[in-house]
Amino acid sequence: AAMSKRRQQQQLLDSLTRSAKHFNKGEVECLVKLFNRLAAEPSNHFVNVGLDRNVFKDVMHRTFGMTDDVILDRVFRTFDKDNNNCISAVEWVEGLSVFLRGTLEEKIKYCFQVYDLNGDGYISRDEMFQLLKYCLPKQPSEEDTDEGIKDLVDIALKKMANHDGKISFMDFETTVRDDYLLLEAFGPCLPDIK
Repeated sequence: AAMSKRRQQQQLLDSLTRSAKHFNKGEVECLVKLFNRLAAEPSNHFVNVGLDRNVFKDVMHRTFGMTDDVILDRVFRTFDKDNNNCISAVEWVEGLSVFLRGTLEEKIKYCFQVYDLNGDGYISRDEMFQLLKYCLPKQPSEEDTDEGIKDLVDIALKKMANHDGKISFMDFETTVRDDYLLLEAFGPCLPDIK
């Protein structure tokens, strides 16, 4: 049984070294060990199976300083490819590969998935409003904040959209390729340089 478990572990490492192309085998091994440690935490709902939302969000907060709950929830959803509310070892390593070292193309796709709250292939006016609402500091009057956010949404739509009131992946990609600073236009969902 121990031999079989070791063989499975080796197959997992070999497979991940191929699929998470931005990490070498040693890095994959370290990430799998970290995953196993996190998955064994008693606070984890899916002990020894994967990472639940709270453990994942805690790691993202402690390690990468991510604090926005709406964005963290979307990052979790983007990592959780099979939508089972649990991050597997494969989802963990492959997600971190893009998150930490992805190409511009991979990061554009990742950010778009984070911002497309309902998964319909567009970032709508409502989605932009929801994302920006939590990113901006609160003003003395809540109304002032909402007006400012509406103005930002209008600016984003003018800059990114094809005059249809929503941003498609192609709109987003074209805009980001022209101005890389707009990659995280609707909230910080990637680690900073540190």
